[in-house]
Amino acid sequence: MNLVWLVSSFIVCISPFSQGAVSPGAVNVGAIFTFKTINGRVARIAMKAAEDDINSDPSILGGRKLSITMHDSNFSGFLGIVGALQFMETDTVAIIGPQNAVMAHVLSHLANELHVPMLSFTALDPTLSPLQYPYFIQTAPNDLFQMTAIAEMVSYYGWAEVIAVYSDDDQSRNGITTLGDKLSERRCKISYKGALPPDPLANRTNVQDELVKILRMEPRVIVLHTFSRTGLLVFDVAQSLGMMENGFVWIATTWLSTVLDSNSPLPVETANSIQGALTLRPHTPDSKRKRDFVSRWNKLSNGSIGLNPYGLYAYDTVWMIANAMKVFLDYGNTISFSNDSKLSGLGLTGPIQFSHDRSPLYPSYDIINVIETGYQQIGYWSNYSGLSVVPPETLYGQPANHSSSSQHLFSVVWPGGVTAKPRGWVFPDNGRQLKVGIPNRVFDAVIGDIAIVTNRTRVVDFTQPYIESGLVVVAPVKKSNSNAWAFLRPFTPLMWGVTAVFFLVVGAVVWILEHRINDDFRGPPKKQVVTILWFSFSTMFFAHRENTVSTLGRLVLIIWLFVVMIVNSSYTASLTSILTVQQLSSPIRGIDTLITSNDHIGFQVGSFAQNYLNEELSIAKTRLVALGSPEEYAKALANGTVAAIVDERPYVDLFLSEHCEFSIRGQEFTKSGWGFAFPRDSPLAIDMSTAILSLSENGDLQKINDKWLTRKVCNSQSSESGSEQLQLQSFQGLFLICGIACFLALLIYFCNILRQFIRYLPEDSDPSIRGSSHSRRLQTFLSFADDKVDEWKSKSKRKRGNELPNGHAREDESVDGSERIQRDISQERHKSDGWLR
Repeated sequence: MNLVWLVSSFIVCISPFSQGAVSPGAVNVGAIFTFKTINGRVARIAMKAAEDDINSDPSILGGRKLSITMHDSNFSGFLGIVGALQFMETDTVAIIGPQNAVMAHVLSHLANELHVPMLSFTALDPTLSPLQYPYFIQTAPNDLFQMTAIAEMVSYYGWAEVIAVYSDDDQSRNGITTLGDKLSERRCKISYKGALPPDPLANRTNVQDELVKILRMEPRVIVLHTFSRTGLLVFDVAQSLGMMENGFVWIATTWLSTVLDSNSPLPVETANSIQGALTLRPHTPDSKRKRDFVSRWNKLSNGSIGLNPYGLYAYDTVWMIANAMKVFLDYGNTISFSNDSKLSGLGLTGPIQFSHDRSPLYPSYDIINVIETGYQQIGYWSNYSGLSVVPPETLYGQPANHSSSSQHLFSVVWPGGVTAKPRGWVFPDNGRQLKVGIPNRVFDAVIGDIAIVTNRTRVVDFTQPYIESGLVVVAPVKKSNSNAWAFLRPFTPLMWGVTAVFFLVVGAVVWILEHRINDDFRGPPKKQVVTILWFSFSTMFFAHRENTVSTLGRLVLIIWLFVVMIVNSSYTASLTSILTVQQLSSPIRGIDTLITSNDHIGFQVGSFAQNYLNEELSIAKTRLVALGSPEEYAKALANGTVAAIVDERPYVDLFLSEHCEFSIRGQEFTKSGWGFAFPRDSPLAIDMSTAILSLSENGDLQKINDKWLTRKVCNSQSSESGSEQLQLQSFQGLFLICGIACFLALLIYFCNILRQFIRYLPEDSDPSIRGSSHSRRLQTFLSFADDKVDEWKSKSKRKRGNELPNGHAREDESVDGSERIQRDISQERHKSDGWLR
């Protein structure tokens, strides 16, 4: 919404009185201010300059003259009401003012009834709603935006709490309420509100009493929202109390910037009392119109007072009324909504544009830092882009960005002349003592072994964890003495069984592959069984004396010998460890053992372990035994009161450093951490977390853990019994490869045998064989597979010789046939060997 809408609303407001208020010779406007204040003095000069500029151009009001009547309320609400009534009962088009929100709330009700528009650039109470007060218009950004800017500054610097000091009137009180809302949106808060008597009634005693109370409090970030007279008094008293020294932060609202702009140079005492403070100034973009007006100011004011932004708003407010009347008069005293875009760019304060709730679009502020030589600007705040170091108007063409990474301000000189950002809170010397709780257990000194768990975060604020933790099981262990069967301990029973089976399987496979062609694997059945067993187990020591001649047999044997080498080496290493390292054993293997048993379990008093065991693992409370000290731990474990103890790992490590007869069983079964606990919203939690993160990043935290919290190793190095036992899972890959090799070798071998047998069978002329049953064929095949190749050749020759009717011819044919069979078998064998190679 630009000025056109505002102009039109003025026309609607003044139309009932336009006939009487707009005389042929003049347009009457009233102004109510306290002209002894800074803003009152500046506004008076600026409004008079605007009146003269308007009247110097006859085209603006159609030859009529603008007449502004000034009424001095002199800090009196009664005089302000009297002046407003006088204006409303006469031919006044509009009223500029009042100067403060207290009077604005009162006079707006009158304006609603009498339909007289009121425009104010200083009564900036955010609760003056256009819905409730449609005839009251704020022509400068109200305190909602100023308080948003302060809240973003507090968040930018990482402060969690502030103290608000304010004059106890409508405008200041409502502004501080708004500040509280904006701070809460950023997880900050106002910890204390110090109310002072309304300006100018506050005296030095009032201020000192309030500041002394504040001095006893922890927060050191103070927001001062008042007016110039009371504000300067607060700074003067604060300096006398030492509250303008290192460690304090003062953020003043726009009243301080008006003092800096309009009273230059400041008296030395005043300048010294405000050094290091931050303040806001309404931002007005640079323009030729503004520069021209600033250059005229010294002449207009006769050097009596400096120009501040509210003087520019006063000038623009008069021009708003004049342009509204111009539009009204140009259209014959009728209501019209003009689309003249020039109307939105007429102001000294920049483009005059308003949102639908009649607040300025994109309000912005300069952020000022008071220093010894005057002041410096450290940045800007805009409702469009937040905190920045470039003028807000240069960012309007870019997408709005309120991310934390885009927020920047220049460095600040804080109270005391320091440039390092104040922490924002302290432990006051005359405040209450800090009480630090230490769990009553321990060892001689252990501080803060407090686990960070969900139910505790509901009542306290934790810092970042300074050490990782988790629940573990501690149980008594006993030494495992060597015995006559110690040599069996390297392998689990399953591993022994699988290894023995593979010895037999490999022996049998090699026997099958070598039986028809290798005399070492032939003979009576008893001898062949012995050969299989001997060959199988002699490969354990690579002492087998039988040679393998088939390609398939050699392939299987090579793979098996590789497996045997790995198994032998592992067995030797494990047995060596078992015989040379002291072994500890316990029936408890970890938390799973405790869950399935009915044994009693100890836990540390106050530990979250009790709830975890009962609620998460469903262990009955009757099985849980509370223990309070390391001595109770040791006693309960030693006499069997509890079978095991469940506690956090760092605490257990320290306990075990003095008690080597106990040991951790299994692995950690929860993950958490230890941290320091503070009351909710305590600033200590944030600062301690920051310190812990700094120690962690530079490595000092690990050094502290290594020095104070690392477990000391017992004098005798011990290990769990069975921890060196080799499981089948460690070798299943090797056994799988060996098994596949045996299977493929047998498959290829039987395929070859079957092919040779099929090729032999059709040439057999014996009808009894051709017509025999399946059992007969199976017997023939087994005989064929069992016979040595040479024996089968001879048998084949004899059989074919007997089948010839004539001696010599049939004999020759038989010889030729047997040779062919031999040749065929040899060819098949060479094909098989060649394929494998």
